[in-house]
Amino acid sequence: MSALDFTQTSTARRVGDAERARILAAPGFGQHYTDFMAHARWTVESGWGGGEVLPFGPLQLSPAAAVLHYGQEIFEGLKAFRHADGSVWTFRPEANGERLQRSARRLALPELPVPDFLASLRALVAADEPWVPEATSEESLYLRPFMFASEEFLGVRASHTVDYYVIASPAGPYFPRGVQPLVVWITDEYARAGAGGTGAAKCGGNYASSLLGKNEAAENGADEVLFLDSETHTSIDELSGMNVFAITRDGRLLTPALTGSILEGVTRLSILQLARDRGLEVSEQRLVMSEVLEQLGSGEITEMFACGTAAVINPIGEFRARGGSWTVGDAGSGETTLALRKELTDIQYGRIPDRHGWMTRLV
Repeated sequence: MSALDFTQTSTARRVGDAERARILAAPGFGQHYTDFMAHARWTVESGWGGGEVLPFGPLQLSPAAAVLHYGQEIFEGLKAFRHADGSVWTFRPEANGERLQRSARRLALPELPVPDFLASLRALVAADEPWVPEATSEESLYLRPFMFASEEFLGVRASHTVDYYVIASPAGPYFPRGVQPLVVWITDEYARAGAGGTGAAKCGGNYASSLLGKNEAAENGADEVLFLDSETHTSIDELSGMNVFAITRDGRLLTPALTGSILEGVTRLSILQLARDRGLEVSEQRLVMSEVLEQLGSGEITEMFACGTAAVINPIGEFRARGGSWTVGDAGSGETTLALRKELTDIQYGRIPDRHGWMTRLV
């Protein structure tokens, strides 16, 4: 049972019905925000308290707030889906709550109990229910819980005051051109995370460290960047914000093993289960980049894709690097890739039975 009740402090909406309808007709991704946000605060003296849903707006933060100087912050990402009967659901939120706890442990932040995490989602979506789009294609309400060190203090130690918020943003497809094969640049200069570091935590520093690699990818005409391990620069880690999979012609699904430098994606975890359900042999292992490229050339690997909450599943059509380029299969989307994507989104939008009990109703 949740200890925080997230009481709504205001019902005044900042966006009118007509403007909200205009936004929902073409929301883009991460461009617009709802009327409210959820908030709770932790102090070293009192623990968690002060649950509330309040109007979305700027935060008042001291220039000496610890997060601005020492980067002590984490976040999550999940979606709320409108089903055909008008109800609103989310996908495996307990897994996101548990990952937020793991991230908190790594960043020396307090762990928010999973029931309180779920209560914050329910309270915010109940307040912002008009912002959940009708699912005409793949629209959803993207939910962004985050936590940061807010103590006014300069000094290298864990903060004694921490703020937790959830904001929401109506969302369409993550990639503007939709579900099309990605061109992925293999960087040999930058690494996303190192052994013993924060790679397995969902914290901003990991994403900041990916940005130069993403710039390098764009300079070479690619949509995304693939990072290799930081020690040997030979084996696949992940993209800037997505896990990676390969499918072989003999029906095996391959993905890098979690080594501590790779984020344990909720979508990744779900794909592993759906693949097993389909009879695919699943293998979490070290994937050496040179061997993968050889298997692409020989036709041993027939499909590759990237996955994450925002993009769901997106096929990879081509890899590029300083040494050349490699086509994945016929450079198309891949039959098994699209079948997994369809099954996952059909579960999320309530179009097929939820046989694994992954969906949680919010409203």
